Amino acid sequence: MLILLAFIIVFHITSAALLFISTIDNAWWVGDNFSTDVWRMCATNTSTCMAITDQFNEYQSIQAVQATMILSTIFCCVAFLVFILQLFRLKQGERFVLTSIIQLLSCLCVMIAASIYTDRHEELHKSNEYRIEVSQGQYGYSFVLAWIAFAFTLISGVMYLVLRKRK
Repeated sequence: MLILLAFIIVFHITSAALLFISTIDNAWWVGDNFSTDVWRMCATNTSTCMAITDQFNEYQSIQAVQATMILSTIFCCVAFLVFILQLFRLKQGERFVLTSIIQLLSCLCVMIAASIYTDRHEELHKSNEYRIEVSQGQYGYSFVLAWIAFAFTLISGVMYLVLRKRK
């Protein structure tokens, strides 16, 4: 049981780390001389960055991605704290339902963020406000990590739903 508990904790911490990296790191859309995420666009050859503001086309879509990624990360961290509390407060044989619900909310939020970015990426990168051409790029590792975090949070949410407290 102790090994299972350690695995669940490590899996949850990994999910949270993936969410933090994919939310913060500047690699959702990358090209030869630029990288961009939901916060800023950086030119790699000049090492200059500019924030993505309301002057950009489709800024509302970017704000939706920002908000849902932040919510996902918060839900994942709250789910971990609730799991630790429930670990000491639940009676033997009860399930970690509250932890599961919060973790599945995190899963839903990251899915919404990555789906919005997937759907709107062409319009997002055609703005005239960018200093360099960013439409000719590809998805970066932060975008891939967001989808991996979706899978991890889904799996851990289901694990918490099935898990019962034992001695």
